[in-house]
Amino acid sequence: MISLNQDLWVTKHPYLRPVAELQAQVDKAAAELSVSHPALPIWSNYLCDFQAGVPLLQSSHVAIDLNPTAEILVSLVERIVARPLPESLAHESRSLLYELRNDSDAPQQAVNWCINKSQFSSSQPGLLQYFGWAALRRYLDPILLAFSNWWQDGQEERWLRSYCPTCGASPAMGQLVGIEPGRVRHLLCGRCGTRWRFRRTGCPFCEITDDHRLAVLDIEGEAGLRIDYCTSCRGYLKTYNGQGNETLLLADWASLHLDVLAQDRGLKRLAASMYDL
Repeated sequence: MISLNQDLWVTKHPYLRPVAELQAQVDKAAAELSVSHPALPIWSNYLCDFQAGVPLLQSSHVAIDLNPTAEILVSLVERIVARPLPESLAHESRSLLYELRNDSDAPQQAVNWCINKSQFSSSQPGLLQYFGWAALRRYLDPILLAFSNWWQDGQEERWLRSYCPTCGASPAMGQLVGIEPGRVRHLLCGRCGTRWRFRRTGCPFCEITDDHRLAVLDIEGEAGLRIDYCTSCRGYLKTYNGQGNETLLLADWASLHLDVLAQDRGLKRLAASMYDL
């Protein structure tokens, strides 16, 4: 399948251009950071927690030193502030940077808040979550890859759960792959980017398994994107019904207009969004 070009997608959806440009700025700034990555966990130490449904970053049986992420977060925000930004976003980013610099404990508290919503107060919680997880993904990148390879090699059927095996977040996106009758459903975390398998039917939020209580809203001309929603809890999941364009169509920002469409119909986004800026 021919991959969709991001520029063509943004041209077709011009209202997405500001967030696409910001995402590109953040990706570039994060890639430029010099980062020392943590040591890989000993996966056998984590196996019992994994089987019990404890996400990796919440496990007490693996030692992942997250302290360096605090410095990465400050460096990332410093780089973003130095780049050309819309006036309001520039002002909010400078305010966040001031908060992080004003208290020596603030960067580490901010990282902890991003992971587990521990006590931390910020005037820019949306930006903090967005930049915080960009810093965490940059730092944890080798672990995220190794973890995915580990649990998909013989452990995948043990995590058919509705929340992310890495960080515990609810899914932001879904994907249907293959052909009937053997289609497979995957869920995607909007925070750390982990993708995992989930049962073919059922709501990933209230976990209703009755097919008749699920519904689909097809979006004409949207390259296979659709909205799956539960008639019980009214939660919805943006879903890519296809393969070949995952990089674009499983990026949460690329379908923010579907969030507007879903919420206009009384549906509820039950997963965290990194774009509540």
